[in-house]
Amino acid sequence: MNNTWLWIGFNLFVLLMLALDLGVFHKKVHKVSIKEALAWTGVWVFLAFLFNVFIYYQMGQEKAFEFFTGYIIEKSLSVDNIFVIILIFGYFRVPEVYQHKVLFWGILGALVMRVIFIFAGVELIHQFHWLIYIFGGFLIYTGIKIATQGDVKVNPEKNPLVKLARKLFRVTKDFEGSKFFVKHNGLLYATPLFIVVIMIEFTDLIFAVDSIPAILAISDDPFIVYTSNVFAILGLRSLYFALAGLEQFFTYLKYGLAAILVFVGTKMCIADLYKIPIEISLAFIVITLSMAVLASMALQKKQ
Repeated sequence: MNNTWLWIGFNLFVLLMLALDLGVFHKKVHKVSIKEALAWTGVWVFLAFLFNVFIYYQMGQEKAFEFFTGYIIEKSLSVDNIFVIILIFGYFRVPEVYQHKVLFWGILGALVMRVIFIFAGVELIHQFHWLIYIFGGFLIYTGIKIATQGDVKVNPEKNPLVKLARKLFRVTKDFEGSKFFVKHNGLLYATPLFIVVIMIEFTDLIFAVDSIPAILAISDDPFIVYTSNVFAILGLRSLYFALAGLEQFFTYLKYGLAAILVFVGTKMCIADLYKIPIEISLAFIVITLSMAVLASMALQKKQ
């Protein structure tokens, strides 16, 4: 199949799903129940599985393995992102009925940023091969930092983007329904909901700095890297509502993610000496994540 048509077809599919999501299934502002969130999470995982089958028949077994491994990495890293989003919503006291809309626009912006990061990263590695050692070393450092740092703290008032937004816009004291901007006495005001969107965009930007090099260690095919990222991000909203309130069951997840980042970073650094088979990478990632979640569940049960 022509590569151009693959890109066009996939992006049309993404636009269609986003239009259905916000324009049909979530047209009315409402609180997303756990049942609804789990159903949508299942839908996105199933669609990713179907796309993986499509990759297998159109591009071969190796590309299918690369997509699946990349998807697992991005999905696992997005769980860590979710817990930061929980902190942001808690800090701003965002009503549950508005959270889906905020996540929708936040993740739409994240998709645009990821595209830029992915193409820049792939092109840089193709032009300057030695950069894989920089990316690899950065991932190892990040993994060690995640394992040794304490709990993440959120202080939006110190965020440079939030400071800039408050300088550029007048900000209302309270929420104005689900609106991002309102007019009072002929003057345009941003609402706290807009500030929350900025915070979520900034958070994803920080996570993208880790996740994009991680997936580039698995594949240097822009289409594989892009599609696995997109599927992981599109399922982020429903996964948030499914996991919100269940943080205690993922106590050791950060250690699992740290181990994965160190492993992937090492894989990048030794790529010219020995290329670790994609099957081994996938097995290591799945086993590590499973052990982290099971250990967290055992700790919670003991407590």
